Amino acid sequence: MQYQFNLSEIEIIAQKIASSNPEKVMLFNGQMGAGKTTFIKALAKALGVENPTSSPTFSLVNEYEAHDGLVYHFDMYRLKNETEALDFGIEDYLYSGHWCFIEWAEKIPNLIPKKHSVITIEIMENGDRKLILS
Repeated sequence: MQYQFNLSEIEIIAQKIASSNPEKVMLFNGQMGAGKTTFIKALAKALGVENPTSSPTFSLVNEYEAHDGLVYHFDMYRLKNETEALDFGIEDYLYSGHWCFIEWAEKIPNLIPKKHSVITIEIMENGDRKLILS
């Protein structure tokens, strides 16, 4: 699936993605500033998260309650290697059956479950975003 949208339409696109039955482990790709965290916030809201969400850059993972369970938001940017992810128990999260949104997943390629979705966000010349779900 592919969508082009401006930031005022982000919640509409997030709702479409949430209802499209993607795999619960979702990897988010895009350059710094592309809107990965902003889209994850909108996606969490579409799943029923009512509490404020924020980037887990320093905590590595944030946990939220949604309508049908939990949402885990990971930011692997600061990891030096996969061992650091194993040390905080990432496998328990990834195989929990709950939503797992992972930014900078390329830092942990050998730990990602076979069943996962990938969202790539690109910034268009006009400032809109292009989102590709695969």
